[in-house]
Amino acid sequence: MGSAPTAATREPLVHELSIATAILEQAEEIARADGTDRVTAVTVRVGELAGVVPDALHFAFEVARDGTALAGAALVVEQVTALAWCDGCAEEFAVGMPPFFWCPSCDRPSQCLRSGRELEISGVKG
Repeated sequence: MGSAPTAATREPLVHELSIATAILEQAEEIARADGTDRVTAVTVRVGELAGVVPDALHFAFEVARDGTALAGAALVVEQVTALAWCDGCAEEFAVGMPPFFWCPSCDRPSQCLRSGRELEISGVKG
């Protein structure tokens, strides 16, 4: 038998579970505002630096949706690459994971993150 989950292994799931619950609540509100109570899919944009593990979010969404109006809805996760902008050479570059904010073109640090922190609903399909 496997060992019991520790606080360290439960924490990421608890984090994603609270996010999944918020996604479900907001998707229900969006559906009601659109005049429907049936949702087949919810699309979210998750930035590379948002601190959300997509697989854990999928699992948490499946757990949280049970017994709700979105019980049959699918979660579609669009991953957003973290991109920075270099003022020195006017180049956009991927910062990677873990993030490295150093321009590969001119070898200078960047202070402008253009994308990668997103965590937003981009679509609710009825």
